[in-house]
Amino acid sequence: MAEHHINLPEGSILKKTTTLNLGPTHPATHGVFQNILELDGEKIISAESTIGYIHRAFEKIAERRPLYQITTLTDRLNYCSSPINNMGWHLTCEKLLGVKTPKRVDYLRIIVMELARIADHLICNSIVGVDAGAYTGFLYVMKYRELIYEIYEEVCGSRLTTNMGRIGGFERNFSAVAFEKLEKFLKEYPVALAEFNNLFKRNRIFMERTMGVGAISAEKALNYGFTGPNLRAAGVDYDVRIATPYSSYEDLDFAIPVGTTGDCYDRFLVRDQEMWQSLSLIEQAYRKVQEFKGAEAEVYHADAPEYYLPPKGDVYTKMEALIWHFKIVMGEIDIPPGEVYNCVEGANGELGFYLISDGGRSPYRLHFRRPCFIYYQAYEELVRGSMLSDAIITMSSLNLIAGEMDS
Repeated sequence: MAEHHINLPEGSILKKTTTLNLGPTHPATHGVFQNILELDGEKIISAESTIGYIHRAFEKIAERRPLYQITTLTDRLNYCSSPINNMGWHLTCEKLLGVKTPKRVDYLRIIVMELARIADHLICNSIVGVDAGAYTGFLYVMKYRELIYEIYEEVCGSRLTTNMGRIGGFERNFSAVAFEKLEKFLKEYPVALAEFNNLFKRNRIFMERTMGVGAISAEKALNYGFTGPNLRAAGVDYDVRIATPYSSYEDLDFAIPVGTTGDCYDRFLVRDQEMWQSLSLIEQAYRKVQEFKGAEAEVYHADAPEYYLPPKGDVYTKMEALIWHFKIVMGEIDIPPGEVYNCVEGANGELGFYLISDGGRSPYRLHFRRPCFIYYQAYEELVRGSMLSDAIITMSSLNLIAGEMDS
């Protein structure tokens, strides 16, 4: 922390300010990024944001990899909801390759994407509570994130960075245990979420810490490129699942929660209501999955042998499967040339993949549209004029994830 004097015109009153480095290694910054704050007492006069401390050049790395090996890179964007990243990437590849997934695959994808959305919002809202001084709510709901991770683990063998699914579907069918764990979550989490709401939504201290803090208008939010809950909290009902439906979301009924003020409290409320909507979507998709009987109930991937790795058991016993496995792994199948942009409604907003192919084995160019990177540019304006303590809770309510900002 450094102190200095501002040079003012002659006759002006000398004013003392303080420069504070908030981050990059600070437990309250939610990641490795820095904000250089200029303080007048505890009031923020200006802020300068710095990112790039964990930049990993994912886009350039991806340009040297075949499509199916890029999934692991998407995990490490917003790692709080990595299955959404995975599914978004697979959908982009399928758009370029012309692969059409079966309805059952679509509904299974909706289940895992909405579970990921709940896990992400659960973390965000509970941490907003922690940063407001209320730790109990965090403890109430965090064990349900672990239950979601157990479902992930049953589906794909992993928990945080899931590498879930493949181009065309999933690597294996959902087991009976996965559905049992899903039913347990759908039964238990609404009770815990309602109790969590009771601790915060009408809590006088929490409301005073969040209402009017970090507010942004709808016009400014759109100008900055906001999407997702942060935009909807400002009153704009834009949701990719409605605007450009994918993975059969158009078959399901759900509402888009919106706020009015765009402040920390509205962002909290929007994410809270989105969790209830996600629970409804999971229940609807699960019912549709249960309608498939016989052979249809065993479908978990598209018929796309050129891009979907065959089951290992078939590779050992069937010549055709062995040939396809060899051609895919050894990179003997070129992807078609083309230029596509595909986006999904990530937990933080519009997560997009802009892919250019020149017909080789790997992308010629690839760009990730990371919602955190887009809306973080507004942080300086959101905290200017507020108190130092408001800088942290504003950061929390935006749900800034350093891995997604830096890419």
